[in-house]
Amino acid sequence: MKTICLYFEIHQIVHLKRYRFFDIGTDHYYYDDYANETSISNIANNSYIPALTTLLDMVNESAGQFKVAFSISGVGLEQLEQYAPAVVELLKKLADTGCCEFLAEPYSHGLASLSENAAENFRDETMRMCDKIQELFGQRPKVFRNSSLIYDDEIGAKVADMGFKGVLTEGAKHIMGWKSPHYLYHCCLNPDLKILLRDYKLSDDISLRFSDTSWESYPLMADTYMDWIATLPEQDQIVNIFMELCALGIYQPLDSHILDFLKALPSCAKQRGVTFSTPSEIIDSHESVAPLEVPYPMSWVDEERDISCWQGNVMQREAFDKLYSVCDLIRVTPDRHVKQDWDYLQASNNFRFMTTKNNSVGMNRGIYESPYDAFTNYMNILGDFMNRVHRSLPAGMDIEELNAFQTTIQNQDKKIQALEKQIQRMKASATPKAPKAPKEAKPKKAAAKKESK
Repeated sequence: MKTICLYFEIHQIVHLKRYRFFDIGTDHYYYDDYANETSISNIANNSYIPALTTLLDMVNESAGQFKVAFSISGVGLEQLEQYAPAVVELLKKLADTGCCEFLAEPYSHGLASLSENAAENFRDETMRMCDKIQELFGQRPKVFRNSSLIYDDEIGAKVADMGFKGVLTEGAKHIMGWKSPHYLYHCCLNPDLKILLRDYKLSDDISLRFSDTSWESYPLMADTYMDWIATLPEQDQIVNIFMELCALGIYQPLDSHILDFLKALPSCAKQRGVTFSTPSEIIDSHESVAPLEVPYPMSWVDEERDISCWQGNVMQREAFDKLYSVCDLIRVTPDRHVKQDWDYLQASNNFRFMTTKNNSVGMNRGIYESPYDAFTNYMNILGDFMNRVHRSLPAGMDIEELNAFQTTIQNQDKKIQALEKQIQRMKASATPKAPKAPKEAKPKKAAAKKESK
């Protein structure tokens, strides 16, 4: 029986304000509060609230047969709590139905998983997000979803070490090749971590193409869409449809009837014998068919499905390296304001504004006129922030001694990680032979003669 895993991501960045070189050292507040309140109110009213209300109705009207999953960034959740608490209340109602699973992701929606220096920070902010989810929604996440579905073998090993049983990522063609995303796979460095792969065509049919009048399948009806799923090969049992929640109302406006389409899916699925499942239910009820090798990071962004939109040019890499050069100092600073700014400055959108790629999907750079403008503004803020980080350290701490000590620890950690990876690869490749069945002892001739008498 085919089952659909429907998952939505919720994330909103904290908008940075214009910050000049001469502001460094004098102005320590980096954010545009008006832009933050305006953007979150707009997206809440035109997307999140009507979409979540529809999803809640779908759960109630299907008597629990319809199921859905969410992940929320910490910085996005902070803005919702401040400017749109009605969204948080709707998420709590969905959690209470027992048909909604909340996943873990990095608190900042940042790129710490890509930095060799930030392994501990990556773990810390993921655990902090798990605590936040448990506090608000009464669930401890068991499945992980990285920022923008970024994943490779090493990230998978880190996620498994944190205790997660599954991870969501992109079913990128350059990784999958001939393989189908409609199966459950596992991390090649740790078989305990199962991998759910996004079907990018079926997902983008809703999130990107639904209201496109030039699309050959326009207008898309719920029964047509469900026919596509039901007529997949019989052995293709898992269909993972992942998208941002703002696709419902922002990317696809409400007047396109996107919510009517969504609401009709459960009944169309039931008629065709197709069910809905959460990520954990799929992991518990299906066996992995094979390991998935992902030597280089992939994501769900742009046609390349890689990390070039955040690290594709010199400006982005310089900003990335400079930010994560202080990650160890962040862990020892007692200044909560510095730690909060660290969360906001890590958000991946800050680096994407600096991209020089020609994207097929239009990108709004906000206050920035160009990627160079975004880089200059961010680096000015980063210059002031790093000065504050050093000033916030405990009195009497020698920075040079601390750096030398941290370098020693990092080198030791790298050696340990290299050895652990080698052990994991050996375990994964080892296939223990089944023990031979003991041979039956032949009866002695004398005994046989005696029995015959």
